[in-house]
Amino acid sequence: MARMRGHCLCGACRFAYTGPENWRGHCHCESCRRQTASAFTTFMGVPHGAWVWEGETPRVYSSSTGVKRYFCGSCDAPMAYESMRFPDEIHFYAALLDAPESFAPQAHFHYSERLGWIQLADDLPKKG
Repeated sequence: MARMRGHCLCGACRFAYTGPENWRGHCHCESCRRQTASAFTTFMGVPHGAWVWEGETPRVYSSSTGVKRYFCGSCDAPMAYESMRFPDEIHFYAALLDAPESFAPQAHFHYSERLGWIQLADDLPKKG
């Protein structure tokens, strides 16, 4: 399996992982929208032990109990999400990948929280 890499806007913080992701999907929850200032965001769940930080280690913001949001200390770009609800994985933002065009989401999560002005034309499963 190929090694996947990604980086922040300025390139100071980087991550890499090898192996299959646990899942790939779009998140429509309010907290992810507010953290990324976007209508929804796209993540992949990567098992702990399969990934590393390269370059500078991101800063951490604890947005709620048991939730860590990682971001670059230089350009403030969001890097990853981690939660006690998912103790065996970290969630990286797909748009940070060096080759995001090769990424294919598999589902929509927290679909009931989507913004009403988003019109989706895909046929991916819509959960929550």
